[in-house]
Amino acid sequence: MLAAVPFIFSQTSAGMWQIVTATLASILCLGATWYILRQPDFGKLLAGISATICIIALWPDITGHPATALSAAVVYIFALYSLSDFTSALRLNRSSDEVELGLQRTRWAAIALMGISIASFLIVRQLSPVSSTALLFITATAQILSILWSIYQQSNFHKLFCILLNSLTFLATFYMMNHGLVWLGSLMIGASLLLFLPKSAYIDESQGNWWDIFVNHPARATMVTFLLLCLSGTFLLFLPGAAAHKPIALIDAAFTAVSAVCITGLIVLDTPNDFSFLGQAFILLLIQLGGLGIMTVTTVAMHAFGRRLSLKQAKVLKSTFNSEHDNLVSSLIQIIKFTAFSETLGAAILAILFYRTGLTAGDAVWRGIFTSISAFCNAGFALQTDSLIPFQDNPYILHCVAMLIMVGGLAPAVVLLIPSWLRGQSISVAAKMALFTTAALLFLGTLFFLVFEWNGVLSGLSVTNKLHNAWFQSVTLRTAGFNSVDITNVLGPTFLIMICLMFIGGSPGGTAGGVKTTTFGVLIATFWACALGYDEITIKNKRVVPETVYKAVTTVVAGMFVLLSVILMLEATQLTGLRELIFEATSALGTVGLSLGATNRLDGIGKIIIMLAMFAGRIGPVTLFTLLSRERSANAQHCLDARINLT
Repeated sequence: MLAAVPFIFSQTSAGMWQIVTATLASILCLGATWYILRQPDFGKLLAGISATICIIALWPDITGHPATALSAAVVYIFALYSLSDFTSALRLNRSSDEVELGLQRTRWAAIALMGISIASFLIVRQLSPVSSTALLFITATAQILSILWSIYQQSNFHKLFCILLNSLTFLATFYMMNHGLVWLGSLMIGASLLLFLPKSAYIDESQGNWWDIFVNHPARATMVTFLLLCLSGTFLLFLPGAAAHKPIALIDAAFTAVSAVCITGLIVLDTPNDFSFLGQAFILLLIQLGGLGIMTVTTVAMHAFGRRLSLKQAKVLKSTFNSEHDNLVSSLIQIIKFTAFSETLGAAILAILFYRTGLTAGDAVWRGIFTSISAFCNAGFALQTDSLIPFQDNPYILHCVAMLIMVGGLAPAVVLLIPSWLRGQSISVAAKMALFTTAALLFLGTLFFLVFEWNGVLSGLSVTNKLHNAWFQSVTLRTAGFNSVDITNVLGPTFLIMICLMFIGGSPGGTAGGVKTTTFGVLIATFWACALGYDEITIKNKRVVPETVYKAVTTVVAGMFVLLSVILMLEATQLTGLRELIFEATSALGTVGLSLGATNRLDGIGKIIIMLAMFAGRIGPVTLFTLLSRERSANAQHCLDARINLT
């Protein structure tokens, strides 16, 4: 598989010496393949020489691109290190484990095919005919290996299915070759081979699968699913068809994908102008999957196909969605139905409102769908360059979007309890706290924004429009990311209020980020109880257990520590003012999406820091909650009380 590398990554018109060295590197690589298990030392020597000659053959292409040179150096060093420690395959006995060896060959061929396909797309982008042919050749090699292993191992049905599937996928990849997408077909074939191969040729269901290490651990499952979704979104947005005019840089595609998946809304590209309709559709898909959570979709899909959840999988999803095992699937289906109803209703209303502003019917419908999903998921992406500022004098659009933001920011279970609560029926303390805290923060945010910005960013608007826009800004600060007024020049007091609201965020179980309203409510209740000298903390005649207080304090302290770290990294690497960087870091970590203009001035390092902050803000609270929900053990049974003065 690696013997084709010198020909795949040759970008410039190769001279005779490059052709000779590339051919020599390929021959030595094939020789290393033959000798690596028969005479390991000699095989490793041939492989090392082959890698060195490969670097020489690609030297003209490497020296012209610093990023490519760095990648090649890393891969070369890693290859030499791997060769020096190559012992895993030597433990296999060729005579007694021929079937197992065939499986291992196929698996490593699939891994190599995926790596080469991804690297060719990132580095070469437009493959030459020679590069495409070489990539197609190793794709066929991986498929032949899988067919040979299937003939040894599987039933007649599996043999026929394997041959038919590989033939069809190869023909599809060959067809893609004429459209410059042979790398995509090869990547899909490698991924399908890797996913469908068993862990061992001698299948033992009690051993489980290789992915169990992720699926059966809530924190790992959350991180891996969102990471894979971010990577998939990066490749989708990096496709030529996703760009409206000029090609999109890889760092910008990654930044947009992470912002969409983490439902943040920070952008380095203008969504309506820099992305085509296909690119906008990709962004909307990433927003939807990020808002619902890919595990929610997976669970409902498994239920629809009639598969029962294992106890380990149910435990993972219970930790993630805070639902009992008995009603887990029904709760997730309820989330899907509630989301679909809310977004459909919002899209219909917004399409009518956009149409009344003078847009064409098709444009109004697309903007209505995009804005509705983005608002419900608290994403903040808009199909207007300046967000909702063009509609600041249209209270119907502002309040429709604000309602979608509030409904999405609250947990669906809490929203569905509101009618019962209004009728005087009893609801849980957690739901009451989420509703009361949300209402208080929205009212205070509106009041402070009106008071401080009456003659500031709200100047020039009528009295009623000032009220509408102050309310909308208070709502959107709950991690939504839309803005109806220019917030670049807000006053210092408004800036501090906005920082606090973004850090608190929305309610647990919803699409909003932040440390959550219930966490803030528990801390307020703790402060009140301590100020009045009470021994116990009570909310609505219900006692708050100490473990809940510990979790709330840990969540806030962890959030402040990460926020401070992000601000320090940005201040050390960026030339933007500290005020803008503090706002940017808080917006990214709280998955808000508002900016004072610092996003467009970020360099490559700054974009990576903000991407990490958005990712941490999205998965951090869930992961932290999972870690804090583990079974506790006493660690101070034999310790004396410590008397610590706090005043």
